[in-house]
Amino acid sequence: MKYAFTQTDFDVFTIDGLENRMAELIKETRPKLEALGEHFSDYLTELTSDDTFAHVAKHARRTTNPPDDTWVAFSTNPRGYKMMPHFQIGLYKDHAFCMYGIIYESKDKKKLAENWLSQLDKFDKLPRSYQVSLDHMKPEKTPLSQLSESDLEKGLIRLRDVKKGEFLVGKVYKVNDKALQSDETFIKDLEKVFDNLLPFYHQN
Repeated sequence: MKYAFTQTDFDVFTIDGLENRMAELIKETRPKLEALGEHFSDYLTELTSDDTFAHVAKHARRTTNPPDDTWVAFSTNPRGYKMMPHFQIGLYKDHAFCMYGIIYESKDKKKLAENWLSQLDKFDKLPRSYQVSLDHMKPEKTPLSQLSESDLEKGLIRLRDVKKGEFLVGKVYKVNDKALQSDETFIKDLEKVFDNLLPFYHQN
């Protein structure tokens, strides 16, 4: 079973054209996402005591533009994940990520934002290298080391009050990250990330 992303997986996102990129993504990267989904749906079920289901991105609605990223998401709903807080493992052309949070489709945005705002100290317990994303459609993320408590508050208030507001937090892996050097090290590192993010899951 292959889990760790390699240069070939990142290079998929430099291929021109929807058909060509999708063909390579399905061949190279999707099997790893499916393997990660199988492993971590079991892992998260055990970790959270909630039945957890994996959802691998299919990019089925695309007709023209090739995807800039791909992922496997984890939720307690077997039919989808966008409508609720969820974990996600994915990659862009220059980094991979493992994050937990909520995107704009969710009806639980206000509740989650209020819960997180009331317990901002939980962010202090995360490694400073972990990063925050305020838009899951864009690759840009900001390390916690560069965010003040006020910055985190603003991001969570935006999640609460703005229809398009989103907030995810987790670890980013650069292409040459040591954790990607073997399947075993990647799995162990991801397990540690999920463990670190678990307190946020229990705030829902």
